[in-house]
Amino acid sequence: MSQDINVLALVKGLSDNVFLYDDASRAETLRTLGRYASNPELSFTWYDAASSARRSARNAKFHATRASKFHAADPDEF
Repeated sequence: MSQDINVLALVKGLSDNVFLYDDASRAETLRTLGRYASNPELSFTWYDAASSARRSARNAKFHATRASKFHAADPDEF
């Protein structure tokens, strides 16, 4: 069984931030965004964290809606 991986990327100036996470790790990923934003040594800001979290939520909602409309057949059923 394959597991979907979410990609959240923020490219800002010379700084690239890429987060890979599965649906079960979404909350922990959002907490990590907050920790990064509160670290003054990083260029990652609270605005970046909020933008990334908003994008993550929008993507999760889109995929949940899409999954409810289209049911893929389970290969083990054949």
